[in-house]
Amino acid sequence: MTLVSARELVQDAASRGVGIGAFNVIHLETAEALALASERTGLPVILQISQNCADYHGGLEPIALAALAVARRAATPVAVHLDHAERPELVDEAVALGFGSVMFDGGTLEYADNVALTARVTERAHAAGVHVEGELGEVGGKDGAHAPGVRTDPDEARAFVAETGVDALAVAVGSSHAMTDRTAALDLDLIARLRAALDVPLVLHGSSGVPEDALVAAIRAGMTKINVSTHLNGFFTRAVRARLAADERLVDSRKYIAPGREAVAEEAGRLLRLFAGAQEHGRAE
Repeated sequence: MTLVSARELVQDAASRGVGIGAFNVIHLETAEALALASERTGLPVILQISQNCADYHGGLEPIALAALAVARRAATPVAVHLDHAERPELVDEAVALGFGSVMFDGGTLEYADNVALTARVTERAHAAGVHVEGELGEVGGKDGAHAPGVRTDPDEARAFVAETGVDALAVAVGSSHAMTDRTAALDLDLIARLRAALDVPLVLHGSSGVPEDALVAAIRAGMTKINVSTHLNGFFTRAVRARLAADERLVDSRKYIAPGREAVAEEAGRLLRLFAGAQEHGRAE
């Protein structure tokens, strides 16, 4: 296998009632780690590059070309996805670079503005055959769709999907971005109602702050694409710190970054298995 579109990975997972891991790339080593996790487990993975990540690297192209190259070399299905793009021109660039899927984030906009801009972005992406993920929290949610207390209304979600044409929808059900402790409480009943109301797969952002049993329950209730970033960053950083602490004379960055890469590969592989086995895990409980 090689580079694939997130469309086929997400749709396949949704049809089987399991989860697909979508993990954020920070730099080349995390892209390599995620592809390695996919190869070791034999499970597909989605590599996500956020707008923040692109800005950190001085633009989308350098990190995008690296991630796309890693995906093409993988022995298992690996997709490269643009995550949380708030600038339509960044979506256009991702499409031109060969991304098979993009996420346009209009979650901080008023509902009507979110619909109008997301619809325009989706129309251009679809013309190039690219899968589009949208985001919806509450009407007029100024702090974004994943601020504490925000929830997505099923009727608004149905209307949003119909008006924008998005292929997947990130919904607000109790998670929040950049959490370093796993204390978020998901609204499983709301997930089930959203799943019943929509004919597109559901996406959970902010999964790093969600306990694992709740992630499994969320997949069983109807979530498909499970986004993780902060959790994996912690594994990378702790491994690097431990290596540096063990040898204060170490100066070759490859020798302390490699343990970080390996730590991410191990944890990402574990999460891929957890998400893909959500139904079996649930029956065993």
